[in-house]
Formats: sequence, C-alpha cells, structure tokens
Amino acid sequence: MRWSLTWIRERLIAAYAPRMDVVSDAISAVRVGSPSANRTRASGSWATRLPAYEGAGFHVVLAGSCQLLLDEGRRRIPLGPGDVALLPHGSAHLLADARAEGARAVERAVDFERWLATRPAAFDAEAEAEPGVDTEAGAGADVEVMCGKYRLDRAQAHPLLAELPDVVHLPARPDRHPELRAALGLLAHETQGEAGGRPGGDIAVPGLLDLLLVYSIRAWLADRAEAGAPGWAPALRDPAVATALRLLHSDPAHPWTNDRLAARAGVSRATLARRFTPLVGRPPMAYLSWWRVTRAAALLREGGAPLDAIARRVGYGSPYALSHAFSREFGTTPGRYRARAGGKR
Repeated sequence: MRWSLTWIRERLIAAYAPRMDVVSDAISAVRVGSPSANRTRASGSWATRLPAYEGAGFHVVLAGSCQLLLDEGRRRIPLGPGDVALLPHGSAHLLADARAEGARAVERAVDFERWLATRPAAFDAEAEAEPGVDTEAGAGADVEVMCGKYRLDRAQAHPLLAELPDVVHLPARPDRHPELRAALGLLAHETQGEAGGRPGGDIAVPGLLDLLLVYSIRAWLADRAEAGAPGWAPALRDPAVATALRLLHSDPAHPWTNDRLAARAGVSRATLARRFTPLVGRPPMAYLSWWRVTRAAALLREGGAPLDAIARRVGYGSPYALSHAFSREFGTTPGRYRARAGGKR
C-alpha cells in the first residue's frame, strides 16, 4: 500500500506540475538583462569589427547580402537575405560587404560602435508595405542588417549551449523552420518606421529577440537531429531520456532516485542509465545535482529570496546543504555569488 500511494503521488505531480523543457531552462539559467539590437544599412566597400563579448551575438540580414568573417578573415560565411547568424559564445568577428577580401577587410575594419554611428538607421515608414524579409536592399544600400546581442552569465552554462558551434548559420529557406521565418517577419515589421518606435515596442522588440534566440537554437537542434549528429539533439529525441530530463527540470526539488526516475520514464533503471549517460554526459543523479545548483544560481541572480527558500525550491533540506553543494560547483558561496551577480546587472 505504501508503494501504491507513492506511485499515485508521483503521477499527480507529473500531471499538475509545470512542464519545463531543457531548451527553455538552458537559456533562462544564463540570461541576464534584456537583449539589444540595431537595424542599419550599408553600401559600397565597408568592414566592421566586433570584439569578443560575454554573451551571444547575432546578425539578421533583412535585405541584400554581406559576409561574416572569423579567425581574422580566414573563415568566411556569406549571408543573404533572410539569413540568421547566431554567435552563441560571443566570438570576435568581422562583418563586411559581400565583395570584401578577408585580409583587406581585416586591415580596414572599423570598431562596430564607431561604424554604427556613421550608418543611416534603417527607419523608413514607407519602405515596406508588408512585414517580412526583402531580397533587395532599400534606399540604394547593398545590405540592410539587424545586429544585436544577448547578455549571458557563462559561469555555469548548460552543456546544451556549450555544445553549440561558434557560429550557427541558418540560411533562409522557405521550406525550413517556419516559426523562425515568422519571427523574423514580425521583427522586421516591428523595427521599421520612424525612429521613435511603435507603441509597445519596448516590450515587443525584446520579446521577439528572445523568440529569435529560442527559434535559432531549436532550428539548429532539428537540423542536427535530422543529420544524425551526436550530442543533445538525439538526447531530446530519445523518449526515455527526454522524459527523464523533463521530469528533472519540472521538479528538481522532488526526492528523485534512479529507480523512481526510470519508472516514470517507462524503462528499467539499467536501460535509463545506458541511454541517459552517453547522451547527456553524466548519470541522471549527477545531472540532477548539477541542475539544482545551476537553478539556484539563476534564482540568486533574479532577486533577494532568502537562501533557505531557494534551498527548498531546488531540493536541498537546508541552506547549509545548498551552500556546500554550490561552493563545490561554483567555487564560491551563494552570498558572494549573489553580490557579484548584482553588480553585473
């Protein structure tokens, strides 16, 4: 009877607990502040340098074409209309006109902030009658591009994000990733018009930029899964592993054991361990311990909740137990971490 009551309780938790997913949690665990972006036009011969950044950068080509250069111009990625280039690790790079040669672009590249100040802002209320991505640049420009960045705390990035390459290039294809194309169309529409912005734009634009990040990572995962590539893409496609991850993320404070988790995932303990560990990179309970302190770090950054409340929320019986686990993982105490994170906001 005791086992039956436990079985019923766990299924009630599964039915009514919030359904969290790994991608959302991976992003929210490292996000700090709001994203920012600038929409601009360029023509002729030009090149701009963007230094390494403690976050993620992105470029969306709204019209025309240009190129992204890495490794001091030795690696070139052509960007056309509708293309998205996400730099999830904040890698240093150059953006240049489509005809620029790598070495020459490196020599004449201008600092991005200085370059941006000389560009005409791409605000033209009459430029587009419909939202979307054009194939021709407006007002005589060769390219119209949106450049932006996300602030991230990389102290304990989720391994899913760590697995991303230095550049995620998503070429525009009408038959692929419709939600990404829709978000780009809304973003293009929301940022067109006069420089004063549209009513509610202070909420709409950051929200659409957040969608751009989520949809870009989702598109990359989908492409990886279809290609049969190793890593987190197959982990999220494996029914048992994906279910186990969802359960751990939905309720990290639950007193999980390998047996309970395997039973809820619908497989044996041995089967879950055999499938979970190679795909995720650590055994289920080790992943849970890591996720608990990572979630605690996010809660410490978000506000002033007492340490005992945070400890209970992530599955520790006391602030001391959380502090011990947190210090082992982060190399500092929760209090010092919170003070340092508060200074970065």
